[in-house]
Amino acid sequence: MTEWIISILLLIGGCFVLVGSIGLVKMPDFFMRLHGPTKATTLGMASLLTASMIFFSTTQAGLSIKEILISLFLLLTAPISGYMMIKSAIHHKLESIDRTTGKDNIEDDV
Repeated sequence: MTEWIISILLLIGGCFVLVGSIGLVKMPDFFMRLHGPTKATTLGMASLLTASMIFFSTTQAGLSIKEILISLFLLLTAPISGYMMIKSAIHHKLESIDRTTGKDNIEDDV
């Protein structure tokens, strides 16, 4: 049963990482591209690290502290680094499409 859980978590994690990577390449502007690495890839890595924790806790004695520390580091740094990149892009007045800023929605409401 443990192998099934680990396999499912690895597949889910791989799918999230793949979707995040595709989103990074396919989105039209920087602001939309940032959602892939900060959201989907973080969830994918959390799933992969959970699978790793389960695997090593069943094959070795005790809980693996390395995966817990890596998970905490990723869950703390990914949103903060995404926020800092967005603030930098806004500060440098980086171009964005109308769908990102909501300009087309404001004109429709008026």
